[in-house]
Amino acid sequence: MNDISGFMRDELLCHGAALVGFGDLSALPPGERAGMPVGVAVAVVYPGDVIRRIANGPTAEYREHYDRLNEKLDMLVTLGADALKALGYQAIPQTREVVRRGANAGQDAETLLPHKTVATRAGLGWIGKCALLVTREYGSAVRISSILTDAPLKTARPVDGSRCGSCTACAEACPGHAVLGREWSAGIPREEFYDAELCRTAARKQSLAGFGADISLCGKCIEICPHTRKYIIPSASRPDSLGEDAPDR
Repeated sequence: MNDISGFMRDELLCHGAALVGFGDLSALPPGERAGMPVGVAVAVVYPGDVIRRIANGPTAEYREHYDRLNEKLDMLVTLGADALKALGYQAIPQTREVVRRGANAGQDAETLLPHKTVATRAGLGWIGKCALLVTREYGSAVRISSILTDAPLKTARPVDGSRCGSCTACAEACPGHAVLGREWSAGIPREEFYDAELCRTAARKQSLAGFGADISLCGKCIEICPHTRKYIIPSASRPDSLGEDAPDR
């Protein structure tokens, strides 16, 4: 790892990031990455007890942490981009405001590079059957954001395929039947393994029932994922199938 990479990782971790990775974006079309060859993926993590308590539906506490973690991510990627700019490099923090400005300018929501693409290119994890990032450390109990830059950061080996295997936990638990069952691989259209409209409709019902808000926030696929459960459930309390020696699924 070169000095800039180590500096950036330490800077983001010491300000509250749970995971930081650097990905080579040069194989992607320049328009998708704003001409930047490197992506910085940043993840923050939900407290385990918050995720445990949404087993029967989303809670006001979960919504509060969702909003809080999004604010924290905006702070982290802004801080990281400012640090890179101070070193003389270009950097675009993909904050919620940057995404909104792009939408207001008439750009499609997909014009900016998805955070999950940056995260998989940076080796943080893979995309689960429910279309969420799955990490080895925290499962899907994370929120993510990213920075696009031309800084010469030491990039990781990308993750190009699913590690969910035959697991169907999220598909079976999804209240909207939005998980279609196919495994993700790099480049596959999301619509081939996940129905976003079914998810939004069901999540809105879950939010209304759980804490009275007319928003799309569910979280069941996060809570039920075996990789999440390795994080949120103490090992002594896990069923054998979720133990540390269980095969990756």
